[in-house]
Amino acid sequence: MLVLSRKSNESIVINNNITVTVVEIRGDKVRLGIVAPKEIPVHRQEVFDLIHREEGSESTNSNAVASGQKS
Repeated sequence: MLVLSRKSNESIVINNNITVTVVEIRGDKVRLGIVAPKEIPVHRQEVFDLIHREEGSESTNSNAVASGQKS
């Protein structure tokens, strides 16, 4: 893991096409602005995990149906 220090209004650039900017720091909260191409999905970690859990369960159910098993 790369750990960087940034102040408000400072940015980092990832892969020449994603920019993450510190918009505001208030107490223990940091607001980030992210500019990325539309084809690159950007999610909070908990949303990302939920999407992949749901995809995994759909995949498991599809496999069970294809093989004639009940889920």
